[in-house]
Amino acid sequence: MQNWPLPQSYTFRDQTVRFNVTGNGPPLVLVHGTPFSSYVWHRIAPHLAQIRTVYYYDLLGYGQSQQCDGQDVSLGVQNVLLAQLLAHWQLKRPDVIAHDFGGATSLRAHLIDGCEYRSLTLIDPVAVAPWGSPFVRHVREHGDAFTGLPPYIHEAVVKAYVRGAIAREIPDDELAPYVTPWLGATGQAAFYRQIAQMDQRYTDEVEARYPHMRCPTQILWGEQDQWIAPERGRQLAAAIPEARFQTVPKAGHLMQEDAPEAIVAAALRWLD
Repeated sequence: MQNWPLPQSYTFRDQTVRFNVTGNGPPLVLVHGTPFSSYVWHRIAPHLAQIRTVYYYDLLGYGQSQQCDGQDVSLGVQNVLLAQLLAHWQLKRPDVIAHDFGGATSLRAHLIDGCEYRSLTLIDPVAVAPWGSPFVRHVREHGDAFTGLPPYIHEAVVKAYVRGAIAREIPDDELAPYVTPWLGATGQAAFYRQIAQMDQRYTDEVEARYPHMRCPTQILWGEQDQWIAPERGRQLAAAIPEARFQTVPKAGHLMQEDAPEAIVAAALRWLD
């Protein structure tokens, strides 16, 4: 993706993960969710890089990271990858901002793998059961029917799916960077692979541990999130000691596109 270069790579279990490091200052790690990539931070990372050294990467099987047949891209793997990346980057207590599956990934890395954070900001995270949109549930039940879709129908499905995460009207040219990684034979297979591997047991494993969080936590939630209701955020905030919870008006699940300024403002206040 030329307008969002990830020039560096890390080898995880013989698979390539792409990442970038930019800015100057204390470390800040950004973790994206599904079905997105680190491109979700394109309106946010440049501002935060003025005061922080910002690390962002594409989850295994997403974006510019490797996609391949038989690949395990589940939440049971992504936390291990994050823990290894933090070690590779030699980061002991970074601030972390995480969205959607990135939230679950960061929570699992903290509560299972022992990763320590200076602070954690969660944006519409996958964290409290039940989760999974009607589309996700349907694809999981009828996966074979979707993997064989003609490419033009598959592209229309991905576009409609991603648009469902955004409250504003987004034109095709702005949507394209989110859709392109899932096109072609490899991308189409990868798209349905990651949905097939969505399993609530990975959040069930850590949900009871939220009262034992070891870092200050704030939670931002789009008031118009059609994928995960804000009530899930309130439940999560109630489970984490002294967590801050804030809803963001006119924002859907992909707050990075609806209200990037709200994320930047909340991050600057929080990090300061």
